[in-house]
Amino acid sequence: MGSDQTTAAQVAAPATAPATAAPATWCPSGEARAPESVVLGVRSGSDGQVVYLADPVPASGVLGTLPEGIEPTRVLRFASHCVSACANRRGDDCSLVERVLTLPSAAADTRAVPRCHLRARCQWWQQSGVAACHRCPAVTTATFREDELATLVADPSTTPEQLAAWIAASA
Repeated sequence: MGSDQTTAAQVAAPATAPATAAPATWCPSGEARAPESVVLGVRSGSDGQVVYLADPVPASGVLGTLPEGIEPTRVLRFASHCVSACANRRGDDCSLVERVLTLPSAAADTRAVPRCHLRARCQWWQQSGVAACHRCPAVTTATFREDELATLVADPSTTPEQLAAWIAASA
């Protein structure tokens, strides 16, 4: 394994998780304003890929520092606890990661996964492993009407088959 590759056992849980609480599963596309929410990373560069923070930063300490009119999810990715009421929840699984994995990968899936402080408790990692980690930096929490594909991926009613058909029709 390369030095940038990490297994779930090698990564500590986010620092904001109480030591005495039962392990929570975390969503890497979480709610910014959830009480436990942390900043997972910053959208950066012309491609808007997420660059992960080395250590979690409580979202509550960051939200008030953004300029007025800037939607936090436009520039930051947040992680929060997975909740049973989530529109993307299907039993114990996340249907969002299934839709994300339907998308073609921009790079070879043999590259090292990005370092991530969330991995040990990440729902996507637990559900889909390294394939989810390869796609995770491209996920944006904010979707915009002009990006039809991102809107489809974000919609919990979209099936992976519908995404594959849209991608095939657009090719």
